Amino acid sequence: MLLAPDGGPWWPSNFNRTWQRFKGQQALTIRFHDLRHSHATQLLAAGVHVKIVSERLGHASVGITLDVYSHALPALQEGAAALIDAGLRAALAG
Repeated sequence: MLLAPDGGPWWPSNFNRTWQRFKGQQALTIRFHDLRHSHATQLLAAGVHVKIVSERLGHASVGITLDVYSHALPALQEGAAALIDAGLRAALAG
């Protein structure tokens, strides 16, 4: 459980007030949910298995994660193709 600075629970209204204050101080225009989306996209781009990302997000299934974050997958496909290409080139050269 995430605790508030005073050791108590984070109440949604208190959390929102703190987030709004922080956004104002930092001149941010993003929603808190955008941080969650960025986190998931960065994990997928870094090669973290989609099952792990799905669990971190609390999704009921990997399918939900794949549906929502499919925009991050084309780069992963390119990376997978490059790995296979490198392996085949090494096998053919040897």
